[in-house]
Parts: sequence; structure tokens; C-alpha cells
Amino acid sequence: MKILRGKALLDDPAQTKSTAFTRDERDKYGLRGLLPYDIADVEKQKERVLGNIRRQSSDIEKYIFLITLLERNQRLFYRTMIDHIEEIMPLVYTPTVGEACKEFAHIFRKPQGLYITPEDRGDIKLLLGNWPETDIRIIVVTDGERILGLGDLGANGMGIPIGKIALYIACAGIHPAQCMPVMLDVGTNNVSLREDPLYLGYPFPRINGVVYQSLVDEFVKAVQLLFPNALIQFEDFLAPNAFEFLDRYGKQARCFNDDIQGTAAVTLAGVYTSCRITRKKFSDLTIMFLGTGSAAGGIAELMVDAFCAAGLNKKEAQARLWFVDRKGLVVANREGIKPRIEAFAHKYGRHNFLDAISSIKPDVLIGATGVAGTFTEDIVRKMAEINEHPVIIALSNPTSHTECTAIDAYTWSDGRVIFASGSPFKAVQLGEKLFKPAQGNNAYIFPGVGLGVQACAARLVTQSMFLAAAEALANIVSEEEISVGAVYPSLKRIREVSYTIAVAVCRVALSEGLTEVDLPDDLETYVESLMYQPDY
Repeated sequence: MKILRGKALLDDPAQTKSTAFTRDERDKYGLRGLLPYDIADVEKQKERVLGNIRRQSSDIEKYIFLITLLERNQRLFYRTMIDHIEEIMPLVYTPTVGEACKEFAHIFRKPQGLYITPEDRGDIKLLLGNWPETDIRIIVVTDGERILGLGDLGANGMGIPIGKIALYIACAGIHPAQCMPVMLDVGTNNVSLREDPLYLGYPFPRINGVVYQSLVDEFVKAVQLLFPNALIQFEDFLAPNAFEFLDRYGKQARCFNDDIQGTAAVTLAGVYTSCRITRKKFSDLTIMFLGTGSAAGGIAELMVDAFCAAGLNKKEAQARLWFVDRKGLVVANREGIKPRIEAFAHKYGRHNFLDAISSIKPDVLIGATGVAGTFTEDIVRKMAEINEHPVIIALSNPTSHTECTAIDAYTWSDGRVIFASGSPFKAVQLGEKLFKPAQGNNAYIFPGVGLGVQACAARLVTQSMFLAAAEALANIVSEEEISVGAVYPSLKRIREVSYTIAVAVCRVALSEGLTEVDLPDDLETYVESLMYQPDY
């Protein structure tokens, strides 16, 4: 990398240290007179950043400040985020990123990422070549059709890949120069967006069918040609497309779908950890899902693998899993069952949600609906009636779409629930007991998987890697964390988590013969050496 000088150096977000340049550096790089007298090291700079964040009047204003900081001083942004992850991550990603996506065109400051539209057909390789970096290892791509629980946000959905890239860098130490956020801007069926005069996206209805599929095909092939070391993470695609792309590309490209596989692994890890509290054997559990979308389907498929690893056969594993949708319990004699859910539609009587819980008596209830309040007081109390410690995981985010809040779950279960959620919640004081519910955030999984795949240059990303990631995550939760009701480790340990998962992924890749590099015997030291540290 060419070292810049003068104002160009100060304006370059990757190279600048701003007021931290020393006297000697100011002389060497032509910076004398361009900076105030004081030399403010990174600690003093972080103090200033945190002060500015905390005086903002809303979370969206804090998000705007942080994104502006990223555009101005990359290393300071990531140093602050890493050192204050519990405060910064909810602002950079869920739940604030949902509001940021809704307002994306209105708060737009500076282009980040690559935009591909139907008009670029035949030229996608050329567009990728316009990216300023050549050693790309991580690509997060969305088409904006199913952003969180918010639906079709079109090109405004670019906030998701930008946020996920920030998590790869902060949580797993992937180098910023090796990351690329991508928006497949194929239109939007959100009429209000298309009619918004400030909307920045392709202002037409979504393309679909063969035309849409061929554009995605061209993108994947172009990535493999230009960036052969890149891992493609598909993000926030509509469920049918999400599963189709996973089936289509999963055995020919280095890729995965975070909504399906990342969500599955973090949820499975939470269930694994819950067994340490309930003292139940994982293989004895009965698990019920509310929702039949890509997240729920992906969790169920990984849980089948987990049950089989615990000694059950596939049919026995599938029999442990039940689904409920807006029509009630999904059973075998119903019409219109989604193909990925058919294996879990058992021969059983028809029941509404509450009656299904009473009849089937699940140990674990998992919500992936995108609909707020679906875990009502009656539902939570019924789970608490049939379980000493009911396990309730409300995955939907942002917070406004969660199936139930932490305080409701603890209150309605008289403090006996083991609760986790997709969105963060503050600690809950119930009598003399303080509960600290952990967020079941995919950030516990996908950064570590990405680091592991990069470390061993795995040709493919397999289900067994996500199974290993779930086991590694569950095993790292401390007894102290469990004592306050948390089934995930503190976010302060996120880089330790990612490093541990990366090592586990490397071991799986080695056992499956998928590595394209020779790995040293000391995998732990090797993986740790790859992790980017945003220091001056």
C-alpha cells in the first residue's frame, strides 16, 4: 500500500491516525500545520468518540455518527467498536440497523459497497473489477427483499451488508481491505419506496424468474473468477430464493446463507447450553417452532444433524421437531405445506398454538415469525406449567418485531424461563434475582465461520462446520454467565468466540478434505495470527 502524504493522508480513512500522528510523523509526512498542536493517542480519541456518541439524541443519530466515523477514520472506528462492543454493536447492527435501512436513502452520506442492477447484465465482472481492492475474502450480498422483519426495502437494504462487514472485522479480525458489501439492486415491490423522490435504488418492480436467477448466476461466477478466495454470504433473501441459492451454489461455490445456517447454529448453541441448566439430555428434547420461514427451516435441518450426532436416527430426529404457523399446528394432512417443512409435518390432530403446546409438551419454544407479541402471556405461562425451566427463544428482530420481551418472559414464568432473543434486552430484576438475557445474535457464528474458512481456504462451507460452530459456542459459555440466565457468552468475549469457532471450522475442513492450504499443527496460534488489530 502506497503511503500517502499531507492532506491526502489525513483524508484517507484506512491510513489516517488524525491527531495521533507523532511529531516525527508530522515532519515525515508533511503534516505540520495541518493538525492541532496536541498529540491525542487512540485512548484519548476513543474518549472523544464515546462522548460524541452518548450526547446524540437517538440511536439513529448515533448510527449516523458512527458510520461517518468509519468513513473518516477506519482504525479508530474499529478500535472503539472492539473495546466497547456491548455499547456499539446494537448501534451498528441490530436493532438500530433496521431503522437505518428504512431511512437509508434519507441519511445517505458516502457510497459504501458495490451496487449491481439488471442494467449491468453481462458486465458484472467489469463492475467487480471497479472495486479498489483485489484480495477479497468476504462478500456479504443481499437483494433487499426480506430485510430483518421489515420486508422489501430494495436498495435501502445495503445497510445490512455494510453492518455485517463491520461485524466480520470487529468480531473476527478479517481485514477491512478483504471485505466487500454488495447490493443486488433488482428493483423493489415496495411502492412507497419507488415513489420516494430521495430513493437511490433501481426504481422499478423486482425482476424475478429466469431473468433474476441468471443475474445471480452471473454474479456468483464473476466472483469466482475475479476473487477466487472469496466467501459469499447470502443475506436477507426471501425464503424460497434463500433455500434455492443454498441448494444451487452450496456444492460448487464457497458460500453460505446466514439467515438459514448462521441462525441455525446460534439457536442450536443456545439449546445446547440450556441443557446445562435444565439438566435434560439434548437427545430427549422436544422442540416447537412458531414460524415456517427460512430461519426456522434452517434451524430444524441443523437440529436433525445434531440429534443424529447425539445417537438418534433421522426419522427419530425429525419426530422431535414440530412447527406451528398462523393456521395452527403443521400436520401431515394439511395442504400447502412448504417443501422444507414437510418432513416435520407429523400425523397428528389439528390444534391451535396454545393447544399444541398443551398436547405436545415441548421443552423448547423457538419463535421466528417477524411478528411482535406472538408469545403471549398464555403461551409463556403454558410453557412454564409443563416445564420447570421452559426454554423460550424469540429470534425475530428488530426489537419491535420480537415474539416477546425479556421482562414479559421472566415475569410470566415467575423467573423460571431460560430466555434468549434475536434483539438485545437489558437485564431484568425480578425480586432479589437479576437476570441477564443473552442475545442470540448471528454475530456469535458467522464471523468465526468466515475466519475459519479463510484460514484453511476451505473449498466449500458445510453443515458440519455450523454444527461444530454451535458446539464450540455452547462450550465457551461460563458457569458465571449461566448463573444469571445467559445461554450465550458476553459480547465482550466475541473475538475469543470467533477465534474458537474458526479453529473448529478448520478442523472440520481438514477432516472432510476441503482445505486448499497446508495448515500448521498449532492451529490456535495460526488462526490468532490472522486476526486484524486496528492499532496505530
